[in-house]
Amino acid sequence: MKLMKRDLTLLTAGAVFGVSLLFGQMVFAERPPTQPDLPIEDLRAFSEIFGRIKSSYVEPVEDKVLIENAIRGMLSGLDPHSSYLDLEGFKELREGTTGEFGGLGIEVSMEDGFVKVVAPIDDTPAAKAGVQAGDLIIRLDDTPVKGMTLNDAVDIMRGEPGSNIVLTIMREGEDKPLIIEIERAIIKVKSVRYETLEPGFGYLRISTFQSPTGQSVREAISALKSENDDELAGLVLDLRNNPGGVLDAAVDVSDAFIDKGLIVYTEGRIGDSDQKFHAKPGDMLNGAPVIVLVNGGSASASEIVAGALQDHKRGVVMGNKTFGKGSVQTVMPLTNDTAVKMTTARYYTPDGRSIQADGIEPDIKIEGIQVSAAEESPFVPLREADLSHHLENGQKSEEEQIAPDALNEETIDDDAENIEKQPLAVRDYQLSQALNLLKGMTILQQRR
Repeated sequence: MKLMKRDLTLLTAGAVFGVSLLFGQMVFAERPPTQPDLPIEDLRAFSEIFGRIKSSYVEPVEDKVLIENAIRGMLSGLDPHSSYLDLEGFKELREGTTGEFGGLGIEVSMEDGFVKVVAPIDDTPAAKAGVQAGDLIIRLDDTPVKGMTLNDAVDIMRGEPGSNIVLTIMREGEDKPLIIEIERAIIKVKSVRYETLEPGFGYLRISTFQSPTGQSVREAISALKSENDDELAGLVLDLRNNPGGVLDAAVDVSDAFIDKGLIVYTEGRIGDSDQKFHAKPGDMLNGAPVIVLVNGGSASASEIVAGALQDHKRGVVMGNKTFGKGSVQTVMPLTNDTAVKMTTARYYTPDGRSIQADGIEPDIKIEGIQVSAAEESPFVPLREADLSHHLENGQKSEEEQIAPDALNEETIDDDAENIEKQPLAVRDYQLSQALNLLKGMTILQQRR
């Protein structure tokens, strides 16, 4: 599994390993011109421990290994997203975003010593095997995860496409661990897909934020307009289980719906970490209502978009509270072609809300429940038009009057044709509720 690489010059709002940790906006930084005063006494303690390990540990340990482990521990003790990048990791990071990598197709972070699934990526082995956002991976094949670093866990999950790995998972609501076997594959991430849900109402799904995602979203909206007589009455923007990606893409996507004003800003202790991103004139939907679907797997760049549309009152956010990944990481190259990735700032929505460890609270909370279609009754309900000698409508011609028997026959025929197609509420309850709200908002907007 390969780290999805970000072309930054390099601004990102989340990253993807085939199995990966999330990190926020990322920038390459020059080494600082001045170094802070060193804590001499603490360094003496470090030197003494270093010497004790060299002389007394049960097996010999190379100096390089001890120093690298010390650096890793120093950074990992700060927060889950600061880390040391060795030669291979730093090289992968600099190669740029490809949108294609080998692995399982899950976004992960570390929590309480276990690997936590932030989100499975659409149409990947992990998603197809039933891995869910919030799952805790406690064992990889026969190896316990407790005590591993995230990089160690990622290394185990890497492997040749076609090879299998068994994940032991703890899931909320389950009495015992789940055993899920997954076949590794080359993961090709298509970040944007779209469809017309009903005439005039579009659906736009973003699974990750890659460099071309902003342009792909604009092309998708144009295509949806073409399918609907060059105008959309409303749009559902689905960001569920989207773990983030390139910051510039999040800004571009927000800009497609927001006509002016601040989209997101960052603040930190160093000057370069203070940045503001503004919208350019133009709203591709011309003010048509937008419903933004989010859940606990929506992180980083997804939260930037949801927060921007919420603060600008440009869209209604529905679903569940988001992940809360609102920090910025800076990649600082070292002299030996390695680097440290360190959290240097936080994201803020246009209204000044910090996303970090708080997330975006939906305007309307809807659980991702599963519903099933009710069994159809063999009896057709009696209507006024079925009654003998019923009073005619008075506003319709005889040709427009529909005989009750013909109506019933037509309804049954339609049902027979669609018997194989499940209702949207059965396939995706949250999406069906978003569409209903979108239609209601459109009706009110038209009447006003």
